Amino acid sequence: MIAACLLALRQLADPAFLGPLAKSFGAALLAFLGLAALSAWAVAGVAGGSGWLAGVAGALGGLLVLALAVWLFVPVMLALSGLFLDPVSAAVERRFYPQLPPPEGAPLMAQLRFNLGFALKTGVVTLAALPLLAFAPPVGAVVLWLVSTIALGHGLFEGVAQRRMPVAGARTERRRREVPVLLIGAVLAALSLVPGLNLLVPVLGTAAMTHLLHRDSKRTT
Repeated sequence: MIAACLLALRQLADPAFLGPLAKSFGAALLAFLGLAALSAWAVAGVAGGSGWLAGVAGALGGLLVLALAVWLFVPVMLALSGLFLDPVSAAVERRFYPQLPPPEGAPLMAQLRFNLGFALKTGVVTLAALPLLAFAPPVGAVVLWLVSTIALGHGLFEGVAQRRMPVAGARTERRRREVPVLLIGAVLAALSLVPGLNLLVPVLGTAAMTHLLHRDSKRTT
């Protein structure tokens, strides 16, 4: 697990990672702007007019946007994982595992269905836990970290594995490596709570899971 994370960090400056990083940043920016627009619309509808009430509502709306951007980062990122997963994984394989044959995994539509379905389930669970953010912030942060640990670990590993095997086979491989998958997921989940650093999570997570898949396979063959 540690080796996979260190190798992913070591390749972060690879030019092949720049495109996925830019896409990750762009997707996060669009999601944030969408949340900001939605919040502004809701605040205008509730407060209306001007004065101190509108000012307080606007400030609360800004805080809500920031909280939602952090809270919903993981499900949004998983839904858009197809933008960065394949090029990052391919770059890792070219550099560290050139002996591998060309990938022949699950059909593209099966991978898309998995990504969107998994992101939707993660989003539902995340939103269900959202009240904890208001009423018990420390508990909410722990719950978000736990949900994100499972979501990032399972979602990214199975997404990487599906490039080279069917969906069911990827799930089997993930269960066989459950402990390191969740440990990497825990590290990524902690990073996802930090604005700015969370933009590195898609690329670092995909690279680390690619190493976990292939290094473990080499040891067991």
